[in-house]
Amino acid sequence: MLINGQTLCGMVISAANALDNNKVTINNMNVFPVPDGDTGINMTLTMSAVRALNNYDGTVSDCAEKIASMVLRSARGNSGAILSLFFRGMAKALKGLEVATAEDLVRALRKGTDEAYKAVMQPTEGTILTVMRVCTEKAEEKIKKDSYKDDPVHLFTYILKTAEETLEKTPELLPVLKEANVVDAGGYGFLFLISGMLAALNQNPIEAENATEAVKTQASFSDFDTGSIVFAYCTECIIAKRKKYLGEGTAEDFHDFVGAIGDSVVFIDAEDIIKLHVHTNHPGQVIEKALEYGELEALKVENMRLQHSALMENEQEAQGAIAEPAIAPIEKEFGFVSVCMGDGIRETFLDLGVDSVVFGGQTMNPSTQDIIDGVNRTPAKYVYVLPNNKNIYLVAKQAAEMVKDKKVIVMETRSVPQGISAMIGFNPDADEATNTASMNEAISAVRTAQITYAVRDTSIEGIKISSGQTLALVDGKILCSSDKEETCLAAIGEEFAGKSYLTLFYGESIDEERAERAVAILKEKVGSMTEIAMLRGGQPIYDYIISAE
Repeated sequence: MLINGQTLCGMVISAANALDNNKVTINNMNVFPVPDGDTGINMTLTMSAVRALNNYDGTVSDCAEKIASMVLRSARGNSGAILSLFFRGMAKALKGLEVATAEDLVRALRKGTDEAYKAVMQPTEGTILTVMRVCTEKAEEKIKKDSYKDDPVHLFTYILKTAEETLEKTPELLPVLKEANVVDAGGYGFLFLISGMLAALNQNPIEAENATEAVKTQASFSDFDTGSIVFAYCTECIIAKRKKYLGEGTAEDFHDFVGAIGDSVVFIDAEDIIKLHVHTNHPGQVIEKALEYGELEALKVENMRLQHSALMENEQEAQGAIAEPAIAPIEKEFGFVSVCMGDGIRETFLDLGVDSVVFGGQTMNPSTQDIIDGVNRTPAKYVYVLPNNKNIYLVAKQAAEMVKDKKVIVMETRSVPQGISAMIGFNPDADEATNTASMNEAISAVRTAQITYAVRDTSIEGIKISSGQTLALVDGKILCSSDKEETCLAAIGEEFAGKSYLTLFYGESIDEERAERAVAILKEKVGSMTEIAMLRGGQPIYDYIISAE
C-alpha cells in the first residue's frame, strides 16, 4: 500500500479530530491540579488548521509541506510547538515524493522526532518527546522485517501499541507524574494523534464530535469585493458560566454588548454555557467580555477579508494558506510585544511602552501567527517579545525565526511580573545587547506568586491537595493549599517577608474590597517596611498575581 497526498491528508485530519474529541481528557492530565491544563486545547488548536485541506488531491510531498506550514503557524504552547516541528521534519523527509511507502513514513517519523528534540534545549524524558522517540526507534526496528515494508496499516498498529506501552512508563521516568498519578499529557495527546492516523488507514477516519458546519457546494468568491466586508472577524466561542451566572437568560448585558460591536449575532444563553457567533472588528473585546462570564471552552477567530481574498486568488491553493499581514514601517529602534490576559494587566504593559499586546496566557496560548502579527504591527528595528508564560516561550521562538525583516529578541519571561520587570529594566538610550542583559537581570530579580484553586485531589511534593481548595504557587511551585484563601495569602506573605516592594494584581472575579483585605494580610506578614501596590488586573484563573522585588 502506498500513501498519496490524499491519504496523508485524511490521516492528519483524522488525527486532528481525535485530538479535538479528547482535548478535555488530555487537559485533565495536567500535573498541577490548578485549572490551567491546556495541553489538549493547544494540541487541538495547533492541528485544527489542517481541516482546510479536506479532499486534498496532490503529491504526498506537497501535502506534507502544506500540513507543516499550516501547523507551524497555528502552533500553540509547548506541545503544539513540538507537534509543528514534528510535522516540519516529516515534510523534509517526504520532500519530492509522489507517494510514500511504509519505509518512507518511518524515515519521516525519524526526521520529525529529531526536529522536535533539537528545538528543546533540555529535553525531559517522560514527556511527549519520549513517546515520539521510542515509537520511532521501534518502528525503525520493525520496518527491517519485509512483512512491514509495504504495509502501513500494520506498521501504525504497531506504533500505536508502542505509544500506549511507552505512555504507561512515563510516570517512572518523570517522578512528578508518578506522584500526581497521571501519565504525560503531551504523550497522551500524541497517542490520540497516532490512533487518528491509524483509523484513517483502516478506512474508518475519526470524525469531530463538534465539527463546524461543512462547506456545502463550491461557491464563487468573486461575486463581491473584499472591501464590502464591513466586519472582518468571524468570532465564535463557548463559555462555561461562572457560578453566579448559572441559569438561562443571565447574560443579557453580554448579548447587548456583542450586538453593539458587530452583526450576524447568534447568542445562546443556556443554563451553564453561553455560545455565541458574531462578525466584528473587535474580537479581543468579545473575548475580554466573555471572560467576565466564565471560562472559554472553545474559541475560533477567522479573518473573513483574508479568507475571501485568498479564495478569490486561488481556491485550491487558499485552503490552509495564511495571508501575511501588513508590516508596519520601521519608525524607531526598539519595540515591544507582550502576551497577557486581563484588561488591567494589558493597560499596565501599554503604559510601560509596549507597542502590541497579544491576547493570551494560561489556557489560551496564542499561536505562532498571533505573535508574528504582533511583531509585524510593531514599527521597530529591534522587537522584544515578552511571552510571560513558560508554555508560550517555544512558540515565540518559532515566531521569531519566521520574521525576516526585523530582529526579534524573545525574553524568557515566565510570568506577568517578570514581563513588567523586563520593561522597567529597559533603557531607551542603551544598545540592544546592553538592554537584553539588563532586562534579563531585572527578570531574575523578581519573584511571582499566584492564587488559584484546585480542580482535583492529588499530592504534589508532599503537599496533599483536595479539589476546591485554594492554592498558592510561588515561582511555579505549590507553596500552600488550604480551605481558606487567607491561609494561602499569609503563606505568600511569609515567603516574601523582607522584600522591598510587592504589587498585587487582582483578578476578574475579585472585587476591590476583597483585594484590599488580601493586601492587609500580606502587609501583616511581610512587615511595615515593604511597600505594596494594588492594581486591578482583570485576569482569569488566578485570583491574585503578586510580584515581589
